[in-house]
Amino acid sequence: MAINNYRYLLPMSAEFLPTGIQITYLVAASLFILGLKKLGSPATARQGNVVAAVGMLLAIAATLLDRQVLNYEMILLGLAIGSVVGAIAAYKVQMTEMPQMVGLLNGLGGAASALVAFAEFWRLWQHGQVIPLDTNISILLDVLIGGVTFTGSIMAFAKLQGIVSGSPITFPLQQPINAFLLGSYIAGSAFLLTASSPNLAVFLVIVAISLILGVMFVIPIGGGDMPVVISLLNSFSGLAAAAAGFVVMNNMLIVAGALVGASGIILTEIMCKAMNRSLLSVLFGAFGSSGNTDAASSGTGTKNQTVRTIDPEEGAMMLGYARSVVIVPGYGMAVAQAQHSVRELADQLERLGVDVKYAIHPVAGRMPGHMNVLLAEANVPYEQLYDMEDINPQFEQTDVALVIGANDVVNPAARSDVNSPIYGMPILEVDKAKQTIVIKRGMSTGFAGVENDLFYKEKTTMLFGNAKEMVAKLVAQIKQL
Repeated sequence: MAINNYRYLLPMSAEFLPTGIQITYLVAASLFILGLKKLGSPATARQGNVVAAVGMLLAIAATLLDRQVLNYEMILLGLAIGSVVGAIAAYKVQMTEMPQMVGLLNGLGGAASALVAFAEFWRLWQHGQVIPLDTNISILLDVLIGGVTFTGSIMAFAKLQGIVSGSPITFPLQQPINAFLLGSYIAGSAFLLTASSPNLAVFLVIVAISLILGVMFVIPIGGGDMPVVISLLNSFSGLAAAAAGFVVMNNMLIVAGALVGASGIILTEIMCKAMNRSLLSVLFGAFGSSGNTDAASSGTGTKNQTVRTIDPEEGAMMLGYARSVVIVPGYGMAVAQAQHSVRELADQLERLGVDVKYAIHPVAGRMPGHMNVLLAEANVPYEQLYDMEDINPQFEQTDVALVIGANDVVNPAARSDVNSPIYGMPILEVDKAKQTIVIKRGMSTGFAGVENDLFYKEKTTMLFGNAKEMVAKLVAQIKQL
């Protein structure tokens, strides 16, 4: 009896699929793990991407050899359409729009997993079959996680694309409404788990609730917290895939989804630590809302201080005659698409014998690794990229720190102003360099809504203008040295 129960709990693929397919799944899972390992370093990230892609190819090929796959024509049609769309997107989408694309892909992954659960429930309902308890639980979890991931990612995409305001969107009784929606989903799920037969009406209601919860989940989160949100939604998409694996009883889908879910959670924790904030404060703190902005601005006391400005010629002189320069990229560089100009600037400085390094903050930009992706596009050598922990001790020996479009991640108020909303957040300590040049369009605050004390420091000079244009002017002037 015990043996029979154990066999019943095994995924169908483990019980019925040929040994060759199982071995292929094992190889694919190993390649996924190896790919994730290599993705942990910029120097091996491309190799990791290739290794993981080979693993996915093997997993897809093995699944297509499964005799339970009934309609190869539709599968091949889907592969063809997806390949064409993916290839076009890869060529058309700018690197600066990569956060939006990642958010959208997270959403599509969640939607695909939720549709698997929906299709399985629909099939069993049409045939009037009683849904086994384990399958029912998997379907309900898949719908919840997949639905939240889909609409939450679409909302994140809309915020990043500027379709919806990047500021937190809040309204009275927001959290009680969220709690009511979640409670309703749980109540509907409990009804379906205890019902004698599948109830389509109740199922459709909880599907709609999951989609609404995704929107409600993301709208109160500000644009400055998007790196955390994207990594969390990435984790959700993996968990949804794992739940879909339990629904269709496929080992490979379970393993792949679990890997994505676990890595996404780890990355989310890294992002939160880099901001010195808890995940709960990111999700429910409405960071960057008007209330926080007013408090932050009024607490700094910097508005009446002097701002020192320079022109490109002066900036070029400071950079060209320095022994060491640390470049700090931020979202302003991404918006201006200045990464190639920045690489050219570094090349010209190195021609003059200047030691050039890049300081990368974990949450700079709009997604984890945003700055790394942009600089990699410009073929910046990996060995010149330094994480925050490695570069901060070197700023005191740095002649010039060049900040290009970064704001909150270089704000000394995080270190010195206990009244600041970002107090305690680890920052790039550019204010400790002998001189700091900040390229920025104006004196506006960052996404945290906090006045930046760096702009008023005695050793800081401002070079106002579009990042790409200002860097190009610096390059032109340095070529004359």
